[in-house]
Amino acid sequence: MAKRSKKYLNALKQYDNTRSYSLEEAANILKKISYVKFDSSVDIAVRLGVDPRQANQMVRGVASLPHGTGKEVKVLVLTGPENEQAAKNAGAEYVGLDDYLAKIQGGWTDVDVIICTPDVMPKVGRLGKILGPRGLMPNPKSGTVTTDVYNAVKEVKAGKIDFRVDKTGIIHATVGKISFSPIQIAENAMELVQALAKLKPTGIKDTYFKTIHLSSTMSPSVKIDKSTIPGI
Repeated sequence: MAKRSKKYLNALKQYDNTRSYSLEEAANILKKISYVKFDSSVDIAVRLGVDPRQANQMVRGVASLPHGTGKEVKVLVLTGPENEQAAKNAGAEYVGLDDYLAKIQGGWTDVDVIICTPDVMPKVGRLGKILGPRGLMPNPKSGTVTTDVYNAVKEVKAGKIDFRVDKTGIIHATVGKISFSPIQIAENAMELVQALAKLKPTGIKDTYFKTIHLSSTMSPSVKIDKSTIPGI
């Protein structure tokens, strides 16, 4: 087991890590125990009772966080000339097609989200081995393959996030910054959890929501009392 720092161990002493808390209570605790000197991210980890190896139990979707993530999201829009101005007007940092495909082929992936129009997907699909492992591959289910690039960019900039269960059955996502108010953190986290509830695969006989934890960068995690979240 990795040796914990004195600051980490001191943070553990400031709350009862054997009990569960509401989202707002957990957010308050995180604000008290965060010891890094920068505006750290607040992350949620939701362990689901699914088997991701089964195609019908692969949980993936989107959530529009009411208060955003607190992070400046860099967006690349891959599209033809007819959509370029709309993408730029919406705030996309990078807009184009062949030049950016060549840059990606060369190893460039300095963006957070890639949006493309359906007509260019055959070209984009060839870069799946590069984009897929980085979570950058556009997908219709996440709204990143669309003819409406303007609204797609606006939604991502406003706090729309894409999530997907990992091979261990856990959803990891950022739901804000430690500088957010406890209510803002709680409302963002609740939006994500309730979005997950709507995606429960049919035929799940086991408990769907196993555990939920909130943490900030380098802090201990705080266990969430699932009974305090409506709709799950």
